[in-house]
Amino acid sequence: MNRKYTIHACDFDGTLCESIFPGIGKPNMALINHLIKRRKQGNKIILWTCRVGDRLKEAVEWCKSYGLEFDAVNENLPEMVEHWGGESRKGGVNE
Repeated sequence: MNRKYTIHACDFDGTLCESIFPGIGKPNMALINHLIKRRKQGNKIILWTCRVGDRLKEAVEWCKSYGLEFDAVNENLPEMVEHWGGESRKGGVNE
């Protein structure tokens, strides 16, 4: 597969924000801004977290409120699933 972008995967609790699960801690603005910049450059961003259900929805909306959106959440990019012929248990990322 010949990609022209980098795939970044990022955890939520303790990475994008301080870890105070089930709450959401203070944002890591340096990382948030870095990922926003990388996505604007054409790279792909995946949120890979243990959060599920309503807690996951809260995390995604919280990130969106800071301008950070994702190309996938807790799954591989559709083009990677197609390339591999199915969803892998592991994330296919570069960074």
